[in-house]
Amino acid sequence: MRARHINWKSWQTPVILFVAGTLQALCFAPDPLPGWALSPLQLITMAVLVRSIWRADGSKQAALRAWLFAFGQFMLGLYWLTISMHTYGYIPLPLAILALAGLCAYLAIFATFAGWMTQKIGCAAWSEGESSSRGPLMAALVWAALWTISEWLRATLFTGFPWLNSGYAHVDSWFASWAAVLGIYGVTFVTAFCAAAIAGLVGATHFSPKHQPQRAVAGLIAIAFALCGWGIQKINWSEPEGPPLVVRLVQGNVDQGLKFDSRLLATNIQTHLRLAATPAPAGSPAPTLVLLPETALAAFQHQIDPAAWLAWKELATRQASTILMGAAILDRSTNNYTNSVIAIDRNTDLTQLIQGTDKQRYDKHHLVPFGEFIPLGFHWFIDIMRIPMGDFYRGELRQPAFTINDQHVAANICYEDTFGEELLPSLAPPDGANILANFSNLGWFGDSFALRQHWQISRIRAIETSRPMLRATNTGASGAIDHTGQPIATLPAHRTAVLDVSIQGQTGLTLYARLGNLPILLISFLILSAAFYRRLQNRNMTST
Repeated sequence: MRARHINWKSWQTPVILFVAGTLQALCFAPDPLPGWALSPLQLITMAVLVRSIWRADGSKQAALRAWLFAFGQFMLGLYWLTISMHTYGYIPLPLAILALAGLCAYLAIFATFAGWMTQKIGCAAWSEGESSSRGPLMAALVWAALWTISEWLRATLFTGFPWLNSGYAHVDSWFASWAAVLGIYGVTFVTAFCAAAIAGLVGATHFSPKHQPQRAVAGLIAIAFALCGWGIQKINWSEPEGPPLVVRLVQGNVDQGLKFDSRLLATNIQTHLRLAATPAPAGSPAPTLVLLPETALAAFQHQIDPAAWLAWKELATRQASTILMGAAILDRSTNNYTNSVIAIDRNTDLTQLIQGTDKQRYDKHHLVPFGEFIPLGFHWFIDIMRIPMGDFYRGELRQPAFTINDQHVAANICYEDTFGEELLPSLAPPDGANILANFSNLGWFGDSFALRQHWQISRIRAIETSRPMLRATNTGASGAIDHTGQPIATLPAHRTAVLDVSIQGQTGLTLYARLGNLPILLISFLILSAAFYRRLQNRNMTST
């Protein structure tokens, strides 16, 4: 029997795309790559994808190529989900990897939509035979619009999963400042256009050689986008408001495997109490605000010894501070429980706090599927993963900020800060937030990309809102970010420590804070409408 000949060339493009996708996964946080390399690498890897889609033999092949690229990105970029499933959920590693692959296969469908539609309305509207000089430029705009819409859909449908939005790769580039104007999806649009411009300039595409001078126009516009980003950095979107706060960030570094062990509850409380009470360095002021991470107290409030609550109040009184800590709160009058941030100061009514009726708190609004609410028919998964307290009550979208020394601090919990548009209501006057604070527990994900990726996400939120962002986490990344998105100070991951930092509140609204995602979505839909109309025109001309 003759050996079957393998056409290695037919496998070349899929392999290149999968590898390009995995390389893009490295662009969402420094280490192993240096920060300066993330933005250019993302543009290059996406340019590989765009060129491949433009050269595809039809929309189905374009869709498959986009899916392979995105699947490779998510498999590497979200590998840390297997840590939570295997190490802490006790799911066998092969099954954990299979579950990750299933999630990544679903998330890649949104990129598939962009690839398929690019061939359907983008390449068809400005085809190789089209003499219009706008062809290469409009094709790049159509790709940018479709990629932006696909990322927005991924972050919106079925509660949304916006992690690894391609715009986050550009936190340390000039493109990041576009977030203050059009949000993260504006950064996504601008950089997707630039990647398409690179794809049009390098190598053969579906455009004919006579369009080469016009391809340069897209390249020049891409350069203009970058230069405008540099200019936007110079705009002062906000101004200082009130006196700075001295803030203490507490990183308890409690092992996730032991965090919910009831036998260690008292020990963990004492660890956090000791850290919060650390004497300020000589000559430095004591903190006026102390932040402890999400579920720092890993039990309902009424299950904790009242003496422990008294100790926290006494500490706040002694320091003349307000303590904000993550806690699971059960309202014993309704039996609803919430993932909350509570405030403790010298005026706290401990009886109300223990009853779960104290109003000085923030209740998480955007809950995590499986971790915080159980989709219909999936109770079996929660049982396997042994997730405690897995069906929380949802807080309101707009909740009062915490007021500390005339500063208004708006809390968000866990991955709520990946949904930038949901933070905007907290900025609205009167009493809009001057400072944002994220309370997280990424201990589920070990010492992985997740910690550094989340830090980059918080930096974009600071740029979008022109507000400083504080981060108090169990294992990292804990630290402070100024209103321009630049790190002020951080704690090393997986270290038990505190960080004291001075934070200046800001007032004033960016363009994005005023208008949200509407402008960039409108721009994208108008571009796609024009492309669809042009495609209909081409069809009518062909039929006649």
